[in-house]
Amino acid sequence: MSVPILLAAAWAQVSPEALDLHRRAFVFDAHVHMANRQFHHGGDMGERVSTGQVDLPRLREGGLDALFFTIFVNEEYYPGRHETRHALRLIDTALRQIERNRATIGLALNAADIERLNREGRVAAVLDLEGGFDLDGDLAVLRNLHRLGLRSAQLPAHNWANNFADSCCAPQRLGGLTEHGRAVVREMNRLGMVINVAHASEKTLEQTLEVSKHPIVSTHDGLRTFNDIPRVLSESLARKIAAKGGVIGFHIGNEFHNRPMFDYRTSKAGRPFWDTSDVDRRASMPLAELDRISAPKFPMVGIAAPDNLLYTVDEWFKVVDRAIEVVGEDHVMLGTDFDGGPTLPKPMRDIRDVPMLTQAMLKRGYSEARIRKFLGGNLLRVFREVTSAASSTSAAR
Repeated sequence: MSVPILLAAAWAQVSPEALDLHRRAFVFDAHVHMANRQFHHGGDMGERVSTGQVDLPRLREGGLDALFFTIFVNEEYYPGRHETRHALRLIDTALRQIERNRATIGLALNAADIERLNREGRVAAVLDLEGGFDLDGDLAVLRNLHRLGLRSAQLPAHNWANNFADSCCAPQRLGGLTEHGRAVVREMNRLGMVINVAHASEKTLEQTLEVSKHPIVSTHDGLRTFNDIPRVLSESLARKIAAKGGVIGFHIGNEFHNRPMFDYRTSKAGRPFWDTSDVDRRASMPLAELDRISAPKFPMVGIAAPDNLLYTVDEWFKVVDRAIEVVGEDHVMLGTDFDGGPTLPKPMRDIRDVPMLTQAMLKRGYSEARIRKFLGGNLLRVFREVTSAASSTSAAR
């Protein structure tokens, strides 16, 4: 897609060669938080704003052609069992925002839609759910969300314990997937929905790989080689995802990969970033009150930190380098988590600075083919495979 990329002072290090390659490449980010901001605060994602990390003008300046348009059902809605209602409200917001900006962005249900939208000069939005669609994994709810356009969903309920798939970051109650959890995996396969195992426990991930007929993804992750925390992958699990044909997205935040920065953020907050142990007390709160206490979280951005603690973009790529050594260049991808809470590598400001990643890859000697795979080709391959496999009777059930 031919979208002008606006140069800025922070881009002084981005070479004309990198900018040219970035313009020509297909850029498909596996995890960008959208619509929660507009749900809680109003406004139009097509208007440039000065806060947060994402809006459509900055997204286009960053050269994105497609994204997993992530809506986030946060834990506050789980104790009172409002998760499905909130998912529906967020999808409504997302669809209305996309329609309002239809000259710039469109909903993509499959790879052919992505390619058509790009030919039309528009960004392709793949609806993606982070968090629980229903803590019991009701298949009828899943099918109806698919009818509304949802094409990717997280199996665990973020950092919370649902009733069919253990999370990485909540007490392990189920031993991974329950038998119904296996049914959820099979139904997502049948519908042609991408299974996202970000936030899954090790056993959930391994058992999902055993059950799924299709490749799975972890949209925004890291390696324990760099930061040994439960939220990121061991190299063994990364290999297993790759062996099934899946792809691992790499989170842009320092906290995932940079241990000193993780420790700093944990000390400031008094707990790790995934800790939701204080949420249970909100079970009896009315929905309007949950909305009120959730609203200040969005957009979610990183924290101010001493400059010497932060990775540079080049240092961040050490993680991708190691991942390629472990799983190969066909199984890595961009999964930034913009507006989902990352403290960005220096000197990135927001999503408009994604071309800095292309510059860093060229500097490291990555081939153009490898760069194209990381920026979007690998995710498009898996998305095409999964959505193409959907049964012709999917919508009928």
